[in-house]
Amino acid sequence: MTRFLCSLQGRLLAGLAATWLVIVGILMVLAWQYGKALVDEVNLDHLRDESRLIADGLTEKVNRRLNALGRLAPNLQGMSPDELGTALDRNQALLEWFEGIMVTGPDGVVLADWPVVEGRVGLDTSETEYFRLMSHSPWPYVSKPFVGRASGDNLVLMLVPRFDEQGAFSGVVGGMVNLTGGGLFRWLERSWLGEEGRVSVLSASGEVLFHPGRTSRQAFNGLPSLDLALEGWEGETIARGIDGESTLMSYRQIRPANWVVKVSLPRSQVRAPLGDYLVTLWWAWLVLAVVLMFSMRWLVRRMLKPLHRLEQQIAQVGAGERRYLALSTSMEELRQVAGSFNRLEHERLSALEHLRDRQAFLDAVLGSTPIGMFVADLKGHLNYMNPALLELLGLDASCTPEEWWGRIHPDDRQGTQDMWRHSLSTGNDFMRQLRFHHQDGVTLWVEVHASQVKGSDQPLGFVGMVKDITERRQQEALQRWEAEHDPLTGLLNRRGFERRLEEALAEYAKTGTPSVLILFDLDHFKPINDEGGHALGDEMLRRIAQVVAWEVRRSDHVARQGGDEFAVLLPSCTLKQAQEIAESLRRVVSEVTVVNESRVYSITLSMGVTAFQEGDDAVETVLARADAASYKAKANGRNAVVMADPDDGSLIDSLW
Repeated sequence: MTRFLCSLQGRLLAGLAATWLVIVGILMVLAWQYGKALVDEVNLDHLRDESRLIADGLTEKVNRRLNALGRLAPNLQGMSPDELGTALDRNQALLEWFEGIMVTGPDGVVLADWPVVEGRVGLDTSETEYFRLMSHSPWPYVSKPFVGRASGDNLVLMLVPRFDEQGAFSGVVGGMVNLTGGGLFRWLERSWLGEEGRVSVLSASGEVLFHPGRTSRQAFNGLPSLDLALEGWEGETIARGIDGESTLMSYRQIRPANWVVKVSLPRSQVRAPLGDYLVTLWWAWLVLAVVLMFSMRWLVRRMLKPLHRLEQQIAQVGAGERRYLALSTSMEELRQVAGSFNRLEHERLSALEHLRDRQAFLDAVLGSTPIGMFVADLKGHLNYMNPALLELLGLDASCTPEEWWGRIHPDDRQGTQDMWRHSLSTGNDFMRQLRFHHQDGVTLWVEVHASQVKGSDQPLGFVGMVKDITERRQQEALQRWEAEHDPLTGLLNRRGFERRLEEALAEYAKTGTPSVLILFDLDHFKPINDEGGHALGDEMLRRIAQVVAWEVRRSDHVARQGGDEFAVLLPSCTLKQAQEIAESLRRVVSEVTVVNESRVYSITLSMGVTAFQEGDDAVETVLARADAASYKAKANGRNAVVMADPDDGSLIDSLW
């Protein structure tokens, strides 16, 4: 029995106590996991019922309003505008549901409204989305939300079509509903689901119509389940909410208005009671664990005294105070450990001596090579940098990792760190070109290539080389610049300008950002070349390029298309602003002169201006339109600006 207790096997029996505690912990974890799943299931059922109740209520309110407008529409048939105003005045009871009511004719012009708002009667709504839809549909429609001009509140238009006795479309009747202060959502402001439960209503385009404690225009970004709901899906899910917290969500559709109801409940609120219960159990487990800990401490301390002596002797060997272990103990396993340690220590000392010799040889080789080289361990720490690398990067051997990482250009640092970590984890080669700040203030372009070194199929670390490629990068940058710029004026050439025009056209197609293109030819430029020579003509071109570049914004693009043809691209610019810029360019360029043999030469501009339009699917279309306007300016006597685009009708949008 004594021999058994003196063995390590016997002492491992003490681990049974710890095993028991682990089992208890596992049971607690399983209880927590099962409880969470059960709580989530019950609350998802609850959310489903709540979302259905809310969606049904909103659907009923929307239908009531649309039905009221539907009943009003036939009564307005055949009335003059004055009679329509009187009829709307007699239906003031509808103002309990609507902020205002309007009636349009078949051409989209507002015939009457109530209450009367200055500027609304006579307004042409034919180009609005909702009117175009209503003129081809017999069904009611709820518009996208917009901000009222007077109140500043969020509004929507609920519309029904009007038809004459022959069934032909004769206009619309629309009622404005206040989403901010109206009664449509007021009943949702009370708490439905505890302190943190929330009810939200969103339009099909993702705009927030109602959400407690938030502005009505704030968008819910980053919710995949919401994207599905906006496409018509209904159901329940568990995902990250807008606050980043795990949340239970339920979605229901409001079909008449094409809206979505979202009911959410944070998991933290759902699981709070379960957590409180388990905390109590955890405290009980903790008290029991403390009692067992003190009991086991006394037992283990008594049993591990020989191991403490072994630990002390190993520390003395490591400090050089003794060469080998000399342990006197009756524990057979410890005597075997001591013998094995002594053999390994002897082998270690022999291997260490051999490694010192090899290290000296390697240092001599790396120190004499003119190529910058480094050695890193498997964790990515640089253990060695040869003199050539230190000189190239302007570092000293005592620099810290933070220092040389800080010398990497900020735009390259994160990508370099990510790629380095990837190479460390996968063993793949590391190869990257990056900018490095030299100690003398110069920024170098360097190319780093590191490969993993293996011994007996086991990775040992990484060896890398660093080359200075600054001159090569500068040459490549110069070649890229020359490929897209005119060598005479320094402006963009046709290739560079058309690339930027394609980018602006793609941005317009994607976001609707307005942009304007100006093309112009130089009037009376040929006499300068013929009488003063090409040198005088080149000087005039350079001066014009300089004046035009000064006159436009830094974000605009100026190009010499070839010969005496120039182009200007004005991103994020309206046609009215572009016309002012074109007139300014025409004026300042007319003041540019060159002199040859006492004769003063000047030129004027024939300018064509066009904005991007719907249907522009290629740069050739825009260029052709601007070119035609430029030719028209030249045909009209030159020194003129011709606009290729009609008015865009923005007055309508400003009134609504």
